[in-house]
Amino acid sequence: MTQRHILVVSHTGRSESLEAAVDVCRQLLEAGVVPVTNRQEHADIVATAPELAAVEVLGEQVELGDLELVIVLGGDGTILRAAELVRGCSVPLLGVNLGHVGFLAESERDDLTATVHRALARDYLVEERMTLAVRVKVDAEVVYETWALNEATVEKASRERMLEVVIEVDGRPLSSFGCDGVVMSTPTGSTAYAFSAGGPVVWPSLDAMLLVPLSPHALFARPLVVGPDSVFAVEVLDRTQGTGVLWCDGRRTWDLPKGARVIVRRSPVPVRLARLHPGPFTDRLVRKFTLPTKGWRGPHDNDGAGKSTGRTN
Repeated sequence: MTQRHILVVSHTGRSESLEAAVDVCRQLLEAGVVPVTNRQEHADIVATAPELAAVEVLGEQVELGDLELVIVLGGDGTILRAAELVRGCSVPLLGVNLGHVGFLAESERDDLTATVHRALARDYLVEERMTLAVRVKVDAEVVYETWALNEATVEKASRERMLEVVIEVDGRPLSSFGCDGVVMSTPTGSTAYAFSAGGPVVWPSLDAMLLVPLSPHALFARPLVVGPDSVFAVEVLDRTQGTGVLWCDGRRTWDLPKGARVIVRRSPVPVRLARLHPGPFTDRLVRKFTLPTKGWRGPHDNDGAGKSTGRTN
């Protein structure tokens, strides 16, 4: 029988996350499955629970292609880190929320044992989320390439300076203005930075890209939603007093000099999320944001019941 390997990703610098990681590793070992962590998390886990020395290290004893599943213990930031860690691999991510909102997580800390049991039984569905391919050009030279699950953001590098940009959609200029930055987002990221900037919430069953200006000084600088085959570009204009900076998922960054051009399009490589509770995205919005629904009496004459629920975020 082929040995099963499940990667456990957590923020072991936090006591709650470390305790959860130790708990999950114990459950996996008891079930005959090999838990895998990165080198630093392995050291923290074994220092806390020496009996877990059988936990293996990713990249040393186990390769990405050997992984069956990733169990992520933490908030959305930890899930984004896990997605970066296994980028290019088809292994799905199963999130357990130990943070605040935890929009990408599938279960909560109180459900940890049940979540591990479902993972061991392979009792989950897998859905794919579109990601962004991000390229930075200076003159005709490509100087940086990366990707994003939530968003790519062009921002001003200095607090006291305004960023001057011109926005392009599908090879045509749309508008130029001064701003604090521009967020280019996936539907998955529409409930993250783009949401905080006043962008629309886009159901994850829709393939689309969003562009949301940050504090724009312009009469026309509204959020935009385009199809998945469109291409955004943001150019840092020469009249900018200072420089800009590119952030992708708040994790990967690149300095943008005057004249830099950031091109964002759909990536052919999605992120795969394991789902335990498929259901209406509306319910997830209400639950995660604690939205008031008092007074709702439900659909009448089947005016909303029985329709496809689509994917959840």
